[in-house]
Amino acid sequence: MTQTTVTACVLIIGNEILSGRTQDVNLNHIAKTLGAWGIQVREARVIPDVTKTIVDTLNETRRRFDYVFTTGGIGPTHDDITAECVAEAFGVNLIIHSEIAERIARRPAPPDIMAARKRMARVPEGATLIDNLTGGPQGFRIENVFVMAGIPAVMQAMLGSLEGKLKGGAVVRSFSVTAYVGESQIAGPLTDIQNRHPSVDLGSYPFFRADRYGTSLVMRGTDPAELETVLAEVSAAIVAAGETPQDIQRS
Repeated sequence: MTQTTVTACVLIIGNEILSGRTQDVNLNHIAKTLGAWGIQVREARVIPDVTKTIVDTLNETRRRFDYVFTTGGIGPTHDDITAECVAEAFGVNLIIHSEIAERIARRPAPPDIMAARKRMARVPEGATLIDNLTGGPQGFRIENVFVMAGIPAVMQAMLGSLEGKLKGGAVVRSFSVTAYVGESQIAGPLTDIQNRHPSVDLGSYPFFRADRYGTSLVMRGTDPAELETVLAEVSAAIVAAGETPQDIQRS
């Protein structure tokens, strides 16, 4: 039986990420969460607060992937332009959503601050809301694009509200084994194993600890039986190189 593959792209929007001033932690959470839901993150991009870049990237990725998730750029300041860019990408008007506006109005503030907050109530016409379990303004969805906050705690609350509401496919599992063996010692056998099992993603990651070089071998795929086969073949290659497979993990 053929297993369905559901794909996603993550767009991290913000000059502060590209400058290095702010370190992104959202991608890790999004990829792990979506992976558990059977949605495979195939690409992630960090792009600036530039209208044309955001619009062009959205239009490209929303046609290539089942889902696109954006973080950042939906706050109250002048450089928070994600909502208007999404509206432009879809060719619709940007409107004030009454439900978001009502939530914002619950917190009293001077008129100038309230006016700035009201920017967060702007959504493309036809969008539906993504709940914000922290109680702040909601994110929104239009077709297959999900627009969420950049603040990690808020983004996680928004993403969590989507559990059970998205289509998922085959869940990717990960097996791994480590050994004190150099990559070059097992490069040939790894190539042969990968060629025999093209549906499994086989990666090697060198490390240095306890004054010794070693390699972590990671196998990712959707078929547990094939992963077991690949794990056995990789372990045999390690033994053939004169070392012992260690720290075997399945997740």
